[in-house]
Amino acid sequence: MRCPLCRSPGPRSFARVDGVPYRRCARCRLVFVEPDYRPGPDEERARYETHENDPADAGYRAFLDRLALPLAERLSPGAEGLDYGSGPGPTLSVMLGERGFRTQTYDPFFAPSREPLRRRYDFVTCSETVEHFFDPGQEFETLDRLLRPGGWLAVMTAVFTDDLDFGSWWYVRDPTHVAFYAPETLEWIATHFRWTLDRPTTNVALFRQAGPGTPPIGGV
Repeated sequence: MRCPLCRSPGPRSFARVDGVPYRRCARCRLVFVEPDYRPGPDEERARYETHENDPADAGYRAFLDRLALPLAERLSPGAEGLDYGSGPGPTLSVMLGERGFRTQTYDPFFAPSREPLRRRYDFVTCSETVEHFFDPGQEFETLDRLLRPGGWLAVMTAVFTDDLDFGSWWYVRDPTHVAFYAPETLEWIATHFRWTLDRPTTNVALFRQAGPGTPPIGGV
């Protein structure tokens, strides 16, 4: 078995929660569900359909603003983007559009057209999405290809730190959450793709691809 993010061999057993085994990579520190225990597509879709993602919900908008606000502060006027993993009720794309940033949507279940994946963008958002990636290595390769030089990848996900009890952590209770990122994991991603990394809050990571006007690559 190899790590689904960095492909390192031999990730060690880390925990078993409600009968589901998890492993952790010694190199990138990703915690992930063993492949045989991932949910099937019907189970995934049924779970996602329970999400009440409504653009008219002020509370949901406030939650998404944790990502939208710091990203919008860094974008140039008229920047165009893609919400990758937009879910059953696209809202982040609406909020960014209201700020003048036209945003398309892609979701393998609810907006499955791959046409938006055939072009590049000034920014890509992944709000509560990366924890669902079965193959995060391949997914982040795709995200890298979607960015124009100097583009931003904005990720929001609950970050696992060693002071948390993994077995009782609420984020593990969702059976569609199969990949858990530590601070070291985010740093590994930035280094691997030669992106810069800014973390305005604990659960928000703003990666930037190299390009005109970007700071020198190397620091995270």
